[in-house]
Amino acid sequence: MIHLYRDIIELLENGKSFVLAVIVSENGSAPRSAGAKMAILPDGSIRGTIGGGLLEAMAMERAREVLKTRQPVIYPFNLTAKDAADTDMICGGTGEILLDYIDAGDPGNLEVFTTLVREMEAHAKAYLVFAVDGRPEAKKSRQVCLVRPDGTMAGSFEGEDSLIGKLKGQVPLMTIHGDAIEGLRVYVEPVHSGGTLYIFGAGHVALEVAAIAERVGFMTVVLDDRAEFANRERFPHSEVIVLESFDALPELLIDDNSYIVIVTRGHLNDGRMLEFALNTDAGYIGMIGSRIKRDLLYKNLMENGYEAGALAAVHSPIGLNIGAETPAEIAVSIVAELIAVRAGKERNG
Repeated sequence: MIHLYRDIIELLENGKSFVLAVIVSENGSAPRSAGAKMAILPDGSIRGTIGGGLLEAMAMERAREVLKTRQPVIYPFNLTAKDAADTDMICGGTGEILLDYIDAGDPGNLEVFTTLVREMEAHAKAYLVFAVDGRPEAKKSRQVCLVRPDGTMAGSFEGEDSLIGKLKGQVPLMTIHGDAIEGLRVYVEPVHSGGTLYIFGAGHVALEVAAIAERVGFMTVVLDDRAEFANRERFPHSEVIVLESFDALPELLIDDNSYIVIVTRGHLNDGRMLEFALNTDAGYIGMIGSRIKRDLLYKNLMENGYEAGALAAVHSPIGLNIGAETPAEIAVSIVAELIAVRAGKERNG
């Protein structure tokens, strides 16, 4: 997400206003989780994604009106299985999308997103707050601000004293949510970045890894081709992406502040994800499994042109050697290794 926020800063610095589309609630197997965002520009170009297909097209169509009125709207979506199939999407689901006009002429907006990126780069926690007054007679005041856990903020709301006073009793919250405060619909989203952790696989180990990693500052993204495993009920604090197959990955923004953990349900998928990971700039790649399995996969990859040096950088068997046996213990060993790698990068960076 930090990539999108940097794009937003660039847009605002260049005087380009836009509509920010945010999924603020979702149920079922919606294409992206709550908190997914996309900037829609007047020329129809976009930054980021809320899942593609029909959902994205609907948001872009409604954004045209928001660009004219400059008034935020929240609208529900209901993507049936037929809708998904007809537009080549993987899944349907229901939820709500906020479309908020972000005015480049308002210096408060640049302050919010500049501060947000700075807090994320420092691995500090903060909360992005959207407030929407849906009454027809309402006039737009500031709709977005950044609140730190101590209550200090970047940007402002009209009548902020009472609003922020009530928010202090609600943060820190670990999921985006909506509540009525002072007649507004308010959404609070945690934003922090101790690195983005991509977890390929949504089984028992993945479940434990995601929970622990989130608590120590990683933004977690879980990917699997089984909707019964990869869903927000099991992973309430992660972005969850349901794949059509492990051969059909969406575009993922992976850089040296990204960490990849491969814990799929089989050797074949593990090998595919390892080959994918080796072609990214990820700062950490780890794969679960025995040394026998690892050596077999490495042999196959070297026969396909991968060098031993690149494979030597992969953490496999994954995790620190603490004698872990249960999924929870294995997860502790994996996250401990992630923390060690992250700390080493910070010392050297």
